[in-house]
Amino acid sequence: MKTEEKDGYKLLSSEGVDFNTFKTSFTNEHTKFVNDNIIIYLSSKLNVVEDDISVFLEYAAQHQKNGTTFVVVYPNVDVDVFPETFNIVPTLQEAEDVLEMENIQRDLGF
Repeated sequence: MKTEEKDGYKLLSSEGVDFNTFKTSFTNEHTKFVNDNIIIYLSSKLNVVEDDISVFLEYAAQHQKNGTTFVVVYPNVDVDVFPETFNIVPTLQEAEDVLEMENIQRDLGF
């Protein structure tokens, strides 16, 4: 798992690893990021199905309770198969837009 510090969030990407290795690494290290805004970038080269991505639902709920943003980026995703409350988008730009919108909502008290 590759971790990058960005402006206002941590970018965690799956570069060079398979999904199970990434998931294990993320699970083991999540406590380091529990209070940060997180964007997870899953490479389109990974053979990922909806059930794989669903493992992140519990982490997304935890971040929402903490007042932080959790977004998954997967280029080949059908966003309609996931709950509306789960932030999953096909591009990094859209993930950054979601993060910015949620920050604005928090600032406004929503």
